Amino acid sequence: MKATLEPVPDTPDLEPKVKLTVQVEEVELEPAIAAAWKEIAKEVKIPGFRPGKAPRALMEKQIGSGYARAEALNRAIPEFYGEAIIENDVDVIAQPELDITDGEESGDVTFTAVVGVRPSINIAGYGSLRVEVPSPEVATEDIDAQIDRIRSQYGELEVVERAAASDDFVTVDISGTQDGEEVDGLTADDYLYRVGSGMIASELDENLLGASAGDVVEFTAEHPDPEQDDVDFRVVVKEVKERVLPELTDEWVAEATEFETVEQLTDDVRSRLAEGAENRTRGAVRTGVVTELTQLVDEEIPESLVSAEMSSQLQNVIMRLQQQGIGLDDYLRVIGQDQDDFLTGLKESAVDGVKADLALRAVVAAEQIVAPEDEVDHAIEHMIGDADISLDDAREQLRRGGQLSELRSDLAAQKAIDWLVAHAEVVDPDGNAIDERFLQPLEHDHDHDDHDHGDHDHGDHDHD
Repeated sequence: MKATLEPVPDTPDLEPKVKLTVQVEEVELEPAIAAAWKEIAKEVKIPGFRPGKAPRALMEKQIGSGYARAEALNRAIPEFYGEAIIENDVDVIAQPELDITDGEESGDVTFTAVVGVRPSINIAGYGSLRVEVPSPEVATEDIDAQIDRIRSQYGELEVVERAAASDDFVTVDISGTQDGEEVDGLTADDYLYRVGSGMIASELDENLLGASAGDVVEFTAEHPDPEQDDVDFRVVVKEVKERVLPELTDEWVAEATEFETVEQLTDDVRSRLAEGAENRTRGAVRTGVVTELTQLVDEEIPESLVSAEMSSQLQNVIMRLQQQGIGLDDYLRVIGQDQDDFLTGLKESAVDGVKADLALRAVVAAEQIVAPEDEVDHAIEHMIGDADISLDDAREQLRRGGQLSELRSDLAAQKAIDWLVAHAEVVDPDGNAIDERFLQPLEHDHDHDDHDHGDHDHGDHDHD
């Protein structure tokens, strides 16, 4: 098989197309023709032969070779097309227009494929991005709050003679009705409720704040199920309780935790919070530079790319929900969105995703960023895991599937983000420069299964 590649003239810059001219020798087509005859033999009835056993020469004599060749071409041309785009490293994003130009009836076959490819854009100003991220510093207030959360697990509730405040507990008799009828699940006696938890309705928290024992509050609120009518609530406050935390002493720490002293507990909390803050800052830096880079894209993004990205994101959402046993309609009901709002948000996300992808590819091209082959091998080894397959075999499978070039692109994009971070001004909300250690390149572990390569469609195409 031989293939030549040329751009299609007079196509928009952001909707480029290429034309592949592919020549296939007849001997390369023979396996597909033989397979077609095997299928035909199962269907034709020739006296003296069981179904599937008639010789090919006899069938050719009786029904001719045209049908088998046509079937073979229908099957083989998409496969040869797939090989051609892989061999020529064509980044296709659409279905091709296939046309046989020679050899439809006999001999070597020549066909053309006109297909849309990913556009390239130019970005100005990407070398001087300014990104604001949360401070990685851990405040004393954060440490104290975390220690208080630990203490609250061991706190005791005590009745108080005052109005309820946020985080107090109240014992209530609660009755929810619709048209005078009690609503199942919204009626209970001696119910212990934490003020501010929002567990039933926001209006409940609003009415309980400032309420004292003996008070009766009445209000109307939305039913937890948005498809249900509003609910009329009547709440009798019977007691107000506050959580009394244990005194923070070495004795309590030794009894309730794995540490011996308050100082040890405080050091551990500080260390854990610092690690979390550092990880969030590192992530925010990388997310931030991509977000700022995306803002530099002012070209109109092709609708075909946006549609493909929307489809990919939607399938990812549906798959994650299915893993949790949740349907999309149920999910939308829980988050209080209708389908139109959901799709609008999905499209906005898709536009941003496409812009980020094209912009990172532009940086890769402009800065001549390449993923070294040892990093490609490392990524493949990570993908292999414990599977019984060699690195060379896995690499060849990826190449034949058109995924090896995409893997290289993914790794190059991560290196482009490293480059952007290194050249960006990164500050905290007060304008202070972020410590250099948060700007160091990450060691990239590449899980290729997380990437959708649906744009690279190598088969199931009809031809003229």
